[in-house]
Amino acid sequence: MNKKLMLSMMVVLVAVLTSCSSKMNELSSDYFTVSPEVLEAVGGQVPATINGQFPEKYFNKNSVVTVLPVLKWDGGQAVGQPATFQGEKVEGNNRAISYKLGGNYSMKTVFEYQPEMAKSELYLEFTVTKGDKMYKLPAVKVADGVISTSELLSNTVGSANMTNSEDAFQRIIRQTEKRDIMFMIQQANIRSNERKVASEFNDAVKTIEGTENRKVNNIEVSAYASPDGTMDLNTKLAAKREANTGKLVNRNLKRAKLDTPVDTKYTAEDWDGFKELVEASNIQDKDLILRVLSMYSDPDKRDEEIKNISTVYDTLAKDILPKLRRSRLTLNYDVIGKSDDEIANLAKNDAKALNLEELLYAATLTNQASEKVAIYKKATKLFPEDYRAYNNLGMIAYEAGDLEMAASCLNDAASRQAAPEVQNNKALVALAQGNVVEAENCLAKASGAATLQESLGNLAIAKGDYDEAVADFGDVKTNSAALAQILAKDYSKAQNTLSGVANPDAMTSYLSAVLGARTNNASMVTSGLKKAIQMDSSLIEKAKNDIEFAKYAVALAGILG
Repeated sequence: MNKKLMLSMMVVLVAVLTSCSSKMNELSSDYFTVSPEVLEAVGGQVPATINGQFPEKYFNKNSVVTVLPVLKWDGGQAVGQPATFQGEKVEGNNRAISYKLGGNYSMKTVFEYQPEMAKSELYLEFTVTKGDKMYKLPAVKVADGVISTSELLSNTVGSANMTNSEDAFQRIIRQTEKRDIMFMIQQANIRSNERKVASEFNDAVKTIEGTENRKVNNIEVSAYASPDGTMDLNTKLAAKREANTGKLVNRNLKRAKLDTPVDTKYTAEDWDGFKELVEASNIQDKDLILRVLSMYSDPDKRDEEIKNISTVYDTLAKDILPKLRRSRLTLNYDVIGKSDDEIANLAKNDAKALNLEELLYAATLTNQASEKVAIYKKATKLFPEDYRAYNNLGMIAYEAGDLEMAASCLNDAASRQAAPEVQNNKALVALAQGNVVEAENCLAKASGAATLQESLGNLAIAKGDYDEAVADFGDVKTNSAALAQILAKDYSKAQNTLSGVANPDAMTSYLSAVLGARTNNASMVTSGLKKAIQMDSSLIEKAKNDIEFAKYAVALAGILG
């Protein structure tokens, strides 16, 4: 631009902004402050508060000035929210600025973040209208931008811990076999028909002992007396029933040549059994009987009060009390499942020979992702209605960075059962894809998922709530947790977290470099970026445009090229 043209423009500016003033300088960056001084992406947006000043005897009384924030970068720009001001003689609804006194103002603007903004500058553009004339004043640069460290979430969330769907496999399953030997009122002798019950029980013991994957632990004999009668009588009666039943069981075991431990005990008055039977019955005044049990703990008092309820005592004596005159035989044994080697071999060669829980368990016996995938795919074919294999396939795909496959598998899982872990995992995929609303919706339905709190921490980063994110992560040692701590300026905790990441990757080292830049540790910046680039060369371009490293540009020239 030649000197004559520049002079002409200055004359126009003077004419527009003031009729007579000794202060005819153009507005410069000295008249503006911006918070933050260097713009920063927060929750997917770039907010800025601009504080400006029109000097004394500067604003023409008949002019209208529109201030427009524009964030510019090489090849593009984004326009913010404008603010309009008017001179004292202008009729309108905009804020009036005094010619004599000038005026201060504050305006807020927000830009939707774009990756290109990482290396950008914030300008204010001024449009002046006076009557039917309109003029553009020179734009003023007021800030640099944009610190985009929060946007690293899309890189760090990939290492977040998803929630695995667990199998219910039990190698040893506790089982019981029970029989009741019944007695006549106030008697302890075992009748012939009840001896048959003991004999059948003994046959069951023999069968289980002879089964390959069964292991007998012991037999329990529990003898009881019904709670009618005196405590002294019932104690003697229950003890005698215990002795007689124990002798019979041991004699039968000896004849069958079974060496099985027998443990015996007795309960003088079976009030627990009485209560259970009454609760399950439809007898008259049931609630009154149960109230007596809750009011009195003394056995004799209970017996007395219940007998006073004459309307139902005959029913109790006929339908309830006889069932309590018994000895219960309980066989405790284990069902022993297949060994790990058997399960692994069958999962590979004959998966149909396994039930669902065994097949899901088989996947836990290998550390190879490809082998896990093969097993889970077999599970989806053999047991297509169960969601767990689909969820775990989605988890493996996510860990491999295949978001499309992860989303597909998790949708398959959710179509079968929208379990908490499925919703939790869908949320992490949504965050990795930049869909914060979908992630929030999924996490609202993920209560009970094992890694829910960690997922909420990732969501809090995406929403720009860094203190909440730090609280949600707690002591979790992941890249995302470290990112939250860096953004919350808890640098000591971030250093501890980065040191504790189980499987550090390129992003772990990149975050270490960012932490070094924020704590003025040049060696940490250099070493962190070197390691990050060695693991992922695509980070070179990112680092070149990252304002976090602006003051280390010279030192990093050899690394970044």
